[in-house]
Amino acid sequence: MSTFYVSDLDGTLLRSNEKTSEYTNNVINHLTDKGMIFSYATARSLITAKKATSGINAKIPLIVYNGAFVIDNLTEDILVANYFDGGIDFLLDDLFANKIYPIVYAHIDDKEKFSFVPPLCSAGMNKFLDSRKGDIRTNAVRTINDLKKGNIFYITCIDEAEKLEPLYEKYKDSYHCVYQRDIYTKEQWLEIMPLNASKAKAIEQLQSLLKCEKLVVFGDGKNDTDMFELADESYAVQNAHEDLKRIATAVISSNDEDGVARWLEKNFAMP
Repeated sequence: MSTFYVSDLDGTLLRSNEKTSEYTNNVINHLTDKGMIFSYATARSLITAKKATSGINAKIPLIVYNGAFVIDNLTEDILVANYFDGGIDFLLDDLFANKIYPIVYAHIDDKEKFSFVPPLCSAGMNKFLDSRKGDIRTNAVRTINDLKKGNIFYITCIDEAEKLEPLYEKYKDSYHCVYQRDIYTKEQWLEIMPLNASKAKAIEQLQSLLKCEKLVVFGDGKNDTDMFELADESYAVQNAHEDLKRIATAVISSNDEDGVARWLEKNFAMP
């Protein structure tokens, strides 16, 4: 029976320094050379995910932006894409009316960009943007209407919980929404994606493409719940959210102890 192994990145495969360790890199590279079918599913973009996992030679499609895209890791071609439909202007207008001015990810003139209005950025947004200085996707715009340009696929709001939570409750059934605190900065985030974009749905598509009968996943956050529910076996790292631990097959060592790599090294069986 062939098995598909999928790990979350931040808080799971990555250590607290936002990188995979040399040990994790060596284990995954060795096991994939031996035939392990491995990938990761992350809220990160392909650019920041590959930077964080630069020592891993994953040669299968990768799931990024919480499932909005499945991308070939070698060619960087988009294999699966989920974009918002025409109703996105209504959602953005509602955010603006509530004094939420998000970072909007879109393909503009066939190039991936994240757009924002600098004078309207919250403190949390500025922290995030500072961490992305030099990113070729950066697109500072002049007006909120400029945030509506392009083929939009991801919206990130970073603000006070009392402003974001009502919007999460309002839209959680219409879109795929992730409402949680960032594990590094502790800022409150509300991420909004097309309803069909999720880690679980992207994993399901990949599992079918790869013809794997069994699915084993690893995670730490509540946004990993959908892929835990889909999997045959699911493992929460020791530092995971308690809600995720409760539905996991088992709890393994923490991300800073290379829990995923240690589990794989011990349990992977040659196909």
